[in-house]
Amino acid sequence: MNIALTLQKTILVFILFLILLSLPILIFAQDAGDTLLWKKKFNFAINLNQASFSSNWKAGGVSSLGFNTFLNYKANYKQDRASWDNEFDLAYGFVNNAGQGKRKSIDRLFLDTKYGYELSKNWGLFSSLTFLSQFDKGYLYNDDGTKSLISDAFAPAFITSAWGFEYHPVDYFKLRLSPFAPRLTIVKDPTRFTKTVGPEPYGVDSTKTTRLELLAFQAMADFNKEIAKNVNLKARYLLYANYETFEGKTVDHRLDVDFVARVNRFINVTLGGVLIYDYDQDPGAQLSQVFSLGFLYTFQNYEEEKK
Repeated sequence: MNIALTLQKTILVFILFLILLSLPILIFAQDAGDTLLWKKKFNFAINLNQASFSSNWKAGGVSSLGFNTFLNYKANYKQDRASWDNEFDLAYGFVNNAGQGKRKSIDRLFLDTKYGYELSKNWGLFSSLTFLSQFDKGYLYNDDGTKSLISDAFAPAFITSAWGFEYHPVDYFKLRLSPFAPRLTIVKDPTRFTKTVGPEPYGVDSTKTTRLELLAFQAMADFNKEIAKNVNLKARYLLYANYETFEGKTVDHRLDVDFVARVNRFINVTLGGVLIYDYDQDPGAQLSQVFSLGFLYTFQNYEEEKK
């Protein structure tokens, strides 16, 4: 897939999800006074990194050009005991090394919408719908210079409906505990991955395109706070356990962590990483890491809680 087509798809999906996330505002904000009930936060970053070497550079090195972009948007509504929280998290990047061509460095599409009802100051009931996938093809790069397709848009994709209790002692930390969390795994055209991923790619029968896990438990912890002046830490941990196949190695874990340090109003340094353990994908832990310097635009209509 060429870069132009990937960017076109990214922009199209971005516009679609912005429309979806605007729906709660249109439904709830009936007059100007209601907008005070919304907490909105928007972060957008574009980062570039580049290295080049002359042909006689004796220390060695590979010329490269890298690009990645991050977008995070939250729109949270609260009135009395009822709340509606919405989050859209997008990330895409690649690096182009001389002699190797373009390779992805990060690729994430995450959408979460949650309705909650407060039981006490720190506890509440909730129901949520979460979508997780990627935009572009993913490859395994072999030592002989060839590459093998191992993932794609909607291959896999995960749609999870979670029901349970939420612990929210402060604005910047929330813990969801869901004893009932059915999940639908989607793999578009799974026969493409039977040789590279396995006979049941991402846990889906190769003769089908979906797998429904009806009886399952999910826990999700979310932390988003300025931990020092101009330094923000955003972390999300997800645990998923299917009751029917439960044993230690079949419990899924995913941890996303991003440090963003602002040099000035528009320049930032970002260090991010993702740790995944999913036995249906690979028997070992998967790890990715990104470090970048670039442009950052942020907006929010509320003050962070000082605790």
